[in-house]
Amino acid sequence: MQKTFFIIFLFISQIAISQDFKAYEQVIPNTTVKFKMMPIPAGEFRLGSPENEIGHEADEGPQVKVKIEPFWMGATEVTYDEYQLFFEEERDPEPKPDAITRPSPPYIDFTLGMGKVGGFPANSMQQYAASMYCKWLYYKTGFFYRLPTEAEWEYACRAGSKTPFFFGANVSELKDYAWSKENSEEKYHHVAEKKPNPWGLYDMLGNVAEWTLDQYDEGFYKTISEGKTNPYNVKVKRYPSTVKGGNYQSETNELRSADRLKSDPIWNRRDPQIPKSKWWNADSPFVGFRVVRPVKQPTKEEVETFFIEVLK
Repeated sequence: MQKTFFIIFLFISQIAISQDFKAYEQVIPNTTVKFKMMPIPAGEFRLGSPENEIGHEADEGPQVKVKIEPFWMGATEVTYDEYQLFFEEERDPEPKPDAITRPSPPYIDFTLGMGKVGGFPANSMQQYAASMYCKWLYYKTGFFYRLPTEAEWEYACRAGSKTPFFFGANVSELKDYAWSKENSEEKYHHVAEKKPNPWGLYDMLGNVAEWTLDQYDEGFYKTISEGKTNPYNVKVKRYPSTVKGGNYQSETNELRSADRLKSDPIWNRRDPQIPKSKWWNADSPFVGFRVVRPVKQPTKEEVETFFIEVLK
């Protein structure tokens, strides 16, 4: 009897999830700014690239089959319109609840004249700042948003594909989906001007590269057991972290779904502050981020523990 009840409960729960698991728009409370989240179904795929793939690098192997639980992912990179709300609210001198750390003021124009409000991707923030934005978004909306893991990011980018790019292997098609060195005119562009991938995600390749949660480790894939669910290389130090997607300065091979980039302190070498900012990177206008929201939402206590760990 208990087993039958459990099966029925599980079936009803799955129906509820399927009914609610669809694209939605999140309005940031007390503003008119909103962003779209796309459903990424559960599944499995081979993380990394085969050795015979053109452009393959050693840190993309060995390929390993992993399982990913369902989540929503931002249809676009976080824009300045969204990020500026966080920055401006936290610069307000009035005390803030929940101890959200106040960003330091920018010391240069990080856009370098490429564009800000009106749908341009936020850029030049460090991974810390991107995660702090997610924490702020959690307190604003009541939903747990965070950076994607490296595996989640690649799974969402591939959208079921096994080819170097989610649209196939024909590099002549890349210009239809990505801003790269070939067509960007050395600047990032408004989000969603190119075609999306099959799961409705724009600019996964090119425009600005995107932070993930993971500590970068060249040999990480060797440590992942076949069939592991939601692999994640927990951060234990500030550098390096894994960045995915390539950017407007990237060559073709750097825009493959499997390509990995590790963050580097040199991205902030011109910061005049002592100590250097943990919020901004003076020399990485090519880096931004997008958010994910797991279907399985953690408890308040789990959220607090999570942000304590990732914001060390």
